[in-house]
Amino acid sequence: MEYSVIIPVYNEEGNLDLLYEKLLGGLRQLKGDAEILFVDDGSSDSSFADLTRLAKADKRITVIRFGRNFGKSAAMTAGFKASTGKILINLDADLQDDPTEIPRMVAKLHEGFDFVIGWRKIRHDPIDKTWPSKIFNSVVSKWSGVPLHDFNCGFKVYRRAVLEDIPLYSDMHRLLPLLAAKRGFMVAELAVEHHKRHAGVSKYGMGRTIRGLLDFVSVLFLTTYLARPMHFFGSFGFVSIVFGCITGLWMLVLKFGFSVHFVNTPLPLVTVFLIVIGIQFILLGLIAEMLTRTYHEMQDKPTFRIAEKIHY
Repeated sequence: MEYSVIIPVYNEEGNLDLLYEKLLGGLRQLKGDAEILFVDDGSSDSSFADLTRLAKADKRITVIRFGRNFGKSAAMTAGFKASTGKILINLDADLQDDPTEIPRMVAKLHEGFDFVIGWRKIRHDPIDKTWPSKIFNSVVSKWSGVPLHDFNCGFKVYRRAVLEDIPLYSDMHRLLPLLAAKRGFMVAELAVEHHKRHAGVSKYGMGRTIRGLLDFVSVLFLTTYLARPMHFFGSFGFVSIVFGCITGLWMLVLKFGFSVHFVNTPLPLVTVFLIVIGIQFILLGLIAEMLTRTYHEMQDKPTFRIAEKIHY
């Protein structure tokens, strides 16, 4: 199979028939066979019944149903494990991204990229979705060094090797392009048309942005310092100890130069606090180093990815 279209579905009745029609229009323009995998993430409406009806009419469709709502990352992982395509295409079921643009995304992928994500340059969402999204994208782009405008766009096209190399859990799906870039895959973005929601209501709010930023901190640590956690914790510890020494010296200057008694200044407590915190950070780094070494020795899992190997 050349292409696998993976679509997580959660309470999307009213969207699925039109989604299917547009999806067929996009897939007809591709060269190669395609399969469609719908993952019902515990819908409580008629979504599963609609998907079952579509699957009966089209043998290319596979429907996976969860017993309850497990989240988009779990749905994407389930779809990936059930898929057979060399190229994976992710779409949301809300019709805000147009499936007829799939050929453009695939063409961009064939320009030499491993991962192409859509950029909703002009969004048709309420302000309570667009502004948190702008904040999230700005923070992630600046601090990660990956210059993308729309990390959480549900419209993605990528090679199978990406998800074979990157496990998804929690809500890490929104940071998949960042994870791919950090693992050495070639990532690009393409401006796509964005529509107003056809039917149903959005399942996302401000809480998603907060969770996304917390996940970003985890990803930044795991992709930058996983192999050398002492550099992360030790840096904080070293800075804390240095500041502790500075406050300690200033405390002595006040004592012997200006006759300021220790009980008249908070500097003794600040000095002890900073030095103790610094030592704890360094010890935490040592523990993390031991855990990392044990993990890699037991799993024999490399911290690098070989993109290509040539032998003449």
